[in-house]
Amino acid sequence: MNLIENKQDRAVSPVIGVILMVAITVILAAIIGTFVLGLGSSASESTPQASFICEDGNLIHNGGNSLDNSSLSINGDGELDSDSYSAGDTVATGFNGSLIWESGDSSSTLFRGDCS
Repeated sequence: MNLIENKQDRAVSPVIGVILMVAITVILAAIIGTFVLGLGSSASESTPQASFICEDGNLIHNGGNSLDNSSLSINGDGELDSDSYSAGDTVATGFNGSLIWESGDSSSTLFRGDCS
């Protein structure tokens, strides 16, 4: 029985192992990079979460995220009262219709109703 093997055959396994580890690392890095960059480019401003109540014909911000007048519009009757709104603020007077939030390509109806 020959315990000493050919030195050329002994180096093959470690080289193949290193090549496989490098290939796996490159593939994982590409997958993770694509995932992270894909999320970064598709992220958009999310719809604000806010609740509203009607009091004496007025639409009142009852809680949730603060709202900016530049991204709000009313479809129906009523006028926006201020530049920004937080909990407790009157958003619109004489409100009857829909309060719409818009940002870029996104839009959402935040409230629909008749406060008169």
